[in-house]
Amino acid sequence: MKFIRNIAPPHILALVLTALVLATPANSQQSGDEKQPLNRVDNSTEIKSSEEKTLTHGIAMHGKLKYPADFTNLNYANPEAPKVGSLKLGVQGTFTSLNPLNTRGGAAAGIRGYLYESLLGRALDEPFSLYGLLAKNISLPDDRSSITFYLNENARFSDGKPVTRDDVIFSHKLLRDNGRPNHRTYYSKVKSVEKVGANGVKFTFADATDREIPLILGLMPVLPKHAMDAKLFKETSLTPPIGSGPYKIKSLDPGKDITYQLNEDYWGRNLPINKGRFNFKEISFIYFRDANTLFEGFKKGLHDVSYENNPGKWSTAYNFNAINDGRVLKKEFDLKIPSGMLALVFNTRRPKFKDQRVRRALIHMFNFEDINRKLFHGLYTRTQSYFDRSNLSSTGRKPDQTEADILSTDFAKAFPKIYNGSFKFPKNRATGLDRRNIRAALKLFKAAGYELKSGRMTDKATGTPFNFEILTVSKAQEPLLLSFIENLKLIGVTANIRQVDSTAYQKRQISFDFDMVQNNWSGSLSPGNEQLFRWGSEQANKDGSFNYAGIDDKQVDKAIEALLAAKTHEKFVSSVRALDRVLLSGDYVIPLYHLKAQWLAHWAYLRHPKTVSFYGAMLDTWWYDESKK
Repeated sequence: MKFIRNIAPPHILALVLTALVLATPANSQQSGDEKQPLNRVDNSTEIKSSEEKTLTHGIAMHGKLKYPADFTNLNYANPEAPKVGSLKLGVQGTFTSLNPLNTRGGAAAGIRGYLYESLLGRALDEPFSLYGLLAKNISLPDDRSSITFYLNENARFSDGKPVTRDDVIFSHKLLRDNGRPNHRTYYSKVKSVEKVGANGVKFTFADATDREIPLILGLMPVLPKHAMDAKLFKETSLTPPIGSGPYKIKSLDPGKDITYQLNEDYWGRNLPINKGRFNFKEISFIYFRDANTLFEGFKKGLHDVSYENNPGKWSTAYNFNAINDGRVLKKEFDLKIPSGMLALVFNTRRPKFKDQRVRRALIHMFNFEDINRKLFHGLYTRTQSYFDRSNLSSTGRKPDQTEADILSTDFAKAFPKIYNGSFKFPKNRATGLDRRNIRAALKLFKAAGYELKSGRMTDKATGTPFNFEILTVSKAQEPLLLSFIENLKLIGVTANIRQVDSTAYQKRQISFDFDMVQNNWSGSLSPGNEQLFRWGSEQANKDGSFNYAGIDDKQVDKAIEALLAAKTHEKFVSSVRALDRVLLSGDYVIPLYHLKAQWLAHWAYLRHPKTVSFYGAMLDTWWYDESKK
C-alpha cells in the first residue's frame, strides 16, 4: 500500500491501503448504546426522527443508483457459488503489525477487507455508489449537509456482541483524533454527531461544499468499542482482533503468513451487497522476499493467483508445465477505470528537485519507446495523464467554461499545450535517445544554473555535481531504472539505485526520506477526498501521506475543492480534468506506462463469474471448484 502498495497485486493493494487497525482487547465490559460524547452528541435515542420518512437503501456520488431497493446481489457476483476450499495469495515483502492505521511497522494484508466492515458497501460496477452493510438504511438531504445511518439490527461482531451506535461514534472519534493522516483529514470535517430515532446516527458537516464526505463516512470502518483499548491505538499489535466481517484470523506467523477462516456465524452473509462473495473457507496471505521468489512460488502451487503487469514476463515466462497442461490458466479482463499514475516521483522537498526546470530536463531523458521495445515487447502504452484511459483525462480535450473558471488566465498563457489538451510527453526513437531531447535537457539545466564541467553536470554556484538516488524495494525495477540511468550519463547526471528491504522502504517512504521512488497511485472513476491526501498542500509535509512528491500548490487545492463540491456529473468531470492539467503542469513525476487490460494467471481449481467489475477480477467473488483439484 504499497511499501507493499507499490509492488503488490491490485486486490492486495486495495486491502492494505484501506486496512483497519486490529483491536487490542480491553477489560471493559461495556456494550450496547452507551453515551459517548463527541463534539455534540444528542442522547435522545427514543425520539422518532422525521428523517426516517426519507430513507434510502444506497447513495451515489453523482447521478442515480444502478441497483434498486429490492436487488438481491451484485451483477458481478454469483449467488450460487459454493463456500468451500481455500485461497492462497502471495505477497511480496513482510509484515510486523496488525495495526495498519498508524505509521509504525508494516501491516498484514486482509484486515480491512475480511475482518472489519463499514456502514455501507461499494458496488464496483458503478463509478461510486454505496449500499447498505452495517447500516440498513440512510437519510441524506439534497444539500448533503449531513447524513444519518440507521444500523442493521442484526449486525454482530465475531464475539456475538451487537454493533451499536456507540461503536460507530467511538470509531469516528478514534480515527479522527488518532488515525492515519487521511482519516484525520476526512473525519475532522464532521461538526457534530448525534443519536436519532431508535437506531440512527447523524453526522452533520461543518459545511456542505464537500459532497463526497457523506460517502466517505459511509465507508468508515466500524471498530468494536468493547474490545479495543484506545490508548494503545497508535502502537503496533499482533493481537488477533474482533470484527464484524466475514472472516476471523485463524493463525499467523509474523512476517511470513496470515490465514483467515470464514466465520460460520457471519451475520451479513445474505445481504444483497454480500451475496455471492466471500466464498472460501480459508484465505491465506503468504509473504515472499522478492518478485522472483513470489513468481516461482506461484509456479510451484504455493499460492493460487499471479497478477502480472510486465509484458515481457507475460509473453515469455508463463510457459511452464502447469500452463501447458491446463492446470494453470492465463486470463485477460477488461478494465473500465482510469489507469492511475505509475511514475518515477521527484521529492520536491529536496533542494536538487525544487527547480521545475531540473525536473523537466530529467523527463526529457526518459526514453519510453526504447524501454517499451527492449523490456516489454512494445505492449505498454505511455501514460499521458493522471486519469488516462478514461473520459476524466484532459489529454486531447479542450477546456470548457467550468475548467476555465478553475484555471487562471496566467495558467493558459504559461502552459498553452496543457491548457488546450495537445500536450504530450517527449517522444524518443525506439533505438536510442532523440538528440532534440538531449539538447532540451541541457538547455533546461543551464537555465537552472548548471553547466557541464569535465563531463559532469555541475552547479555553477557551488561546484557540486548533480546526482541523486532512486530508492527501490525490488530487483524487478532495475532494468527500467538502469536504462534511465544510462541516458542520464549523456548529460553528465549521475543516478544510483538503492535497494532496501520492504520494512526499511516503508519507513523511508512514510517519512519522505528519498530523492526519487517509483510509485503507483491507483485510478478511480470517482476521484475524491483521496486526491487531497495525494496532492493537497496540507499533506505535503505530513508523514504517512501519499503526497510523495511534496506538492504544495494552491491551484491544485482549488481544483480538488471544485471536484469535491461538484453537484452534477458534468461539473465533476470538468473539475477532474482541471486537476489533471494543473498536476501535469508541475512536472512532479516522470509518468511511465499502463496496460489496457488486467492480466493474471490462476490455478484451474479457482472459478470466477462471467461478468466482471469495472476494476477487473475481484477475488472476493471467486470460488473453489472441487472437481478441478
